[in-house]
Amino acid sequence: MSRWALKLEYDGAPFVGWQRQASGLSVQEVLETAAARLTGGAAVSTVVAGRTDAGVHAAGQVVELSIERIIDAERLRDALNYHMKPYPVAVLQAAPASQAWSARFSANRRSYRYLILNRRARPTLLAGRVWHVPPALDAGAMQCAARALLGRHDFTSFRAAACQAKNPLRTLDRLDVTRWGELIEITVEARSFLHHQVRNMVGTLKLVGDGSWPVERIAAVLGARDRTAAGPTAPAEGLCLMAVSYPENPFMPFACDDRS
Repeated sequence: MSRWALKLEYDGAPFVGWQRQASGLSVQEVLETAAARLTGGAAVSTVVAGRTDAGVHAAGQVVELSIERIIDAERLRDALNYHMKPYPVAVLQAAPASQAWSARFSANRRSYRYLILNRRARPTLLAGRVWHVPPALDAGAMQCAARALLGRHDFTSFRAAACQAKNPLRTLDRLDVTRWGELIEITVEARSFLHHQVRNMVGTLKLVGDGSWPVERIAAVLGARDRTAAGPTAPAEGLCLMAVSYPENPFMPFACDDRS
């Protein structure tokens, strides 16, 4: 049995999320169905670095795939992409992985980006990729408020009611709010996140940006350890999983040892 690391990108709009569900099409189902075409119909299972929700996109999702077939990386990538058409899912890279490597448990950082389109006119080219917020937002105030969330905290105020994590403690390594013209980009990095944590933080920071809340309130929300103290959950379409990092990157080519 060969173990592979796959780097994927996908448009989350037509899916119920990464994980298979009782009803509706998932990204996992599309990938595993394509992989089964390479094994004569035998079931193939996958492990993912981060289970994205319905409507959430990915530019650098990482998946662990075990398959009983001898094949090289480029052929595996191309074959999977062929069998996943016409769904908006693509394997960007495939690389052999050791039996000790896990897409989920070996990861030491996950990076997300959330985009807000802050203008009166509705989105056209960016439709389905941004949260459209017509009233003016103060990105500087949002950035100031975001500093209170950095570091290790109990993020109960920002976890979904259905979150299954045993421990609400998480360490937030990065939370940057940057304006690029009409776009506000929120970059978030941590080893792991609670369910809906990023979207709940964005929805809360938006209240600071539109002047509904003062900057200082974010620290109080965090300390309350109560979901009802925070703001609403930001829409899924603005969120994208950008990258997953590992101590030993399975996609990094080996350096050439030229001793000639």
